[in-house]
Amino acid sequence: MKLKHVFLCIFLSCNTFILKAQDHSGVLGETSFVLNYGVSKNYSLSFTGRSRYFLFENKTFSFQQQQLDIFHMSTFSLSSSNRLGVGLYYRHRDVFESGSDELRFMQQFKYQKHKAKISFGHRFRTEQRILESKTIFRQRYRFSANFPISGHNEGVEAPYVLCYFEGLLSFSKPDAPEIDQRTAVYLGWHFGKQLKFETGIEYRLERFNLDSRNYFFFLNTLSLSI
Repeated sequence: MKLKHVFLCIFLSCNTFILKAQDHSGVLGETSFVLNYGVSKNYSLSFTGRSRYFLFENKTFSFQQQQLDIFHMSTFSLSSSNRLGVGLYYRHRDVFESGSDELRFMQQFKYQKHKAKISFGHRFRTEQRILESKTIFRQRYRFSANFPISGHNEGVEAPYVLCYFEGLLSFSKPDAPEIDQRTAVYLGWHFGKQLKFETGIEYRLERFNLDSRNYFFFLNTLSLSI
């Protein structure tokens, strides 16, 4: 796949998603910084700081901070393909008057398989989201595919495309169960073996079994491995 074809797909997706988001909810941005640290061969840590902000809401373009997130994930490698992870997450919204602060516990299992030049991933995650008024128990499944743009293996410096589809199911009393769906595509670049940058778009269809809400996200992530 050539780079210009990837950008064309992203451009067309942007226009489609923006039209949907304008009719329903909003367009947001997220900027993240991730620090990865390999403690040993089978154990690694990651720390993430993330800022989320509105770009388009109520049919008006504007910048409004929604929240700040800080979270940690510990990952244990069971084999070359299987990994277990546990994490702790804190979301800060009170100061922005955009909702309740949140404490979240996370547990996940990841399976990665390589076929030809494509890497396929399956991620199963459970979360306990503790808010001021309730606790939400959420289950998530994500399927992802990662492949080099050029169509042949150019090593760790090769730019790549990452796509994923994720389904989410949430339970909380006394609310009815909620079903969400997320779809995203990223472009990624390696700068040496330690630094990585990804930029992409994500479409979220939330509560589609109840009163559906549509969100479109511009995502940027800088990752440093030490």
